[in-house]
Amino acid sequence: MKWIKLRYTKWYNIIKNSMKTSNPIFVAVLGICSALAISNTVPNALAMGFGVTFVTMFSSLFVAIFRNYIPAKLRIVTYMIIISTFTIFVQKFLQAYFPDIYKSLGAYVGLIITNCIVMGRSEAFAIKNPWKYSLIDGFFSGMGYTFVIVLVALIREPLAFGTLFGIEILPENFTRWASMGTASGAFFIVGLMIWILRTWAKSYEEE
Repeated sequence: MKWIKLRYTKWYNIIKNSMKTSNPIFVAVLGICSALAISNTVPNALAMGFGVTFVTMFSSLFVAIFRNYIPAKLRIVTYMIIISTFTIFVQKFLQAYFPDIYKSLGAYVGLIITNCIVMGRSEAFAIKNPWKYSLIDGFFSGMGYTFVIVLVALIREPLAFGTLFGIEILPENFTRWASMGTASGAFFIVGLMIWILRTWAKSYEEE
């Protein structure tokens, strides 16, 4: 019973750290460039979030599986090969089934390869832990990223375009905030949300 309790405690801590204590955006401030660029609409944010989650999850899984066989000097190169493989899969999937979203995201889909979240979880967690914990860590790290950029998109899309999921929700006479459709507007929203969510998570840095 004690072993079972310890195992579930570890799972709980992994989920808590990924979603709250060490959230990639509002605590670690990773993946911020793509968060600013693609959170102009909710569909774009969801597509990027799920793409990053998929790549992070399976990259962490494969790094953990082969962690005892990866030479220390070739760690980063190995991570890049694994990450790029799953990134290409996401790229081709969106291109085939969601071409409009793929065009909207542009180069940022391919840039998942260089996303600090994916590389960071491989180096900080997957290379040191068994595959089952690495899979969970990768999934919830990606979902922590997704959670934040979707919240940002839920604010930006109505203000910038008067729509939500592409459906008109605000009257035609509502003045669209053009700045919310740009990276500068996103920077303001993300900064405000980091402040609010860090307050909620009580994760202030020690001065």
